[in-house]
Amino acid sequence: MNARRKRFDWFIVSFAIAGTLLLLFIVVPLLTTLIGTPADALWQALVDADVQASVALTFYAAACATGLAMLTGVPLAYLLARHNFTGKRWIEGIINLPIVVPHTAAGIALLMVFGRQAPVGQTLAIFGLRFTDGVPGIVVAMLFVSLPYLVNAARQAFALIDPELERVAMVEGASQWQAFVYVTLPLAWRGIMAGAVMMWGRGISEFGAVVILAYNPKIIPVLVYEYFAGFGLTAALPLTVILILASLGIFVFLQILFAQDKEAIAIEE
Repeated sequence: MNARRKRFDWFIVSFAIAGTLLLLFIVVPLLTTLIGTPADALWQALVDADVQASVALTFYAAACATGLAMLTGVPLAYLLARHNFTGKRWIEGIINLPIVVPHTAAGIALLMVFGRQAPVGQTLAIFGLRFTDGVPGIVVAMLFVSLPYLVNAARQAFALIDPELERVAMVEGASQWQAFVYVTLPLAWRGIMAGAVMMWGRGISEFGAVVILAYNPKIIPVLVYEYFAGFGLTAALPLTVILILASLGIFVFLQILFAQDKEAIAIEE
């Protein structure tokens, strides 16, 4: 019995050591960056008008991309969660394709569609939508690379809801739209919001696709690269800390959201 317990303990310890090494690999560079940035340099970056404009643009463009994904991705996620149809697996694969496509390659692909010489880009330019070196280009780039996070989270949220609840609502006289809005959506909203926040967070950290399609106006990741290339590590550190702090804020929000979701499920059970 004691020998078995000893073997079991070593099993847990070895796994804990492996996991700790991975956690340190994540935490140490981030913590080193936070500690290694002088407070006065961080404050100067925060009050700099160019940095403030870049931060506002980054958050705004990511929010626009997330809003567009909500309008189109949530309905698609519902269909994927509720229905089986020919080509469903292919569609799920296409949704996840932006995760594996290098983002610089994604930027080139988007440039071929939305660039000044591309048919779509030329057509939309008539209506004032110019993607190359414009805010619409930033939004499109963020949308392309981050939409899988929202669609997958929404699909999982819908899949966890018993379809019988919708059928009961329709038996009681509700239309399918009413059943979706008043039954399904309130039950799935936490998962959808978690996916939206993850998508927004992924959007604000995007660099590769944005720098190819819309280098200007500059979002924070592009500004970090420009400061690093032009002025060195010291100049780029405060902007890097701003990005890290924004990411930590997103992480904390998600943890609170998921904690509330688990508490609600526990109460229901």
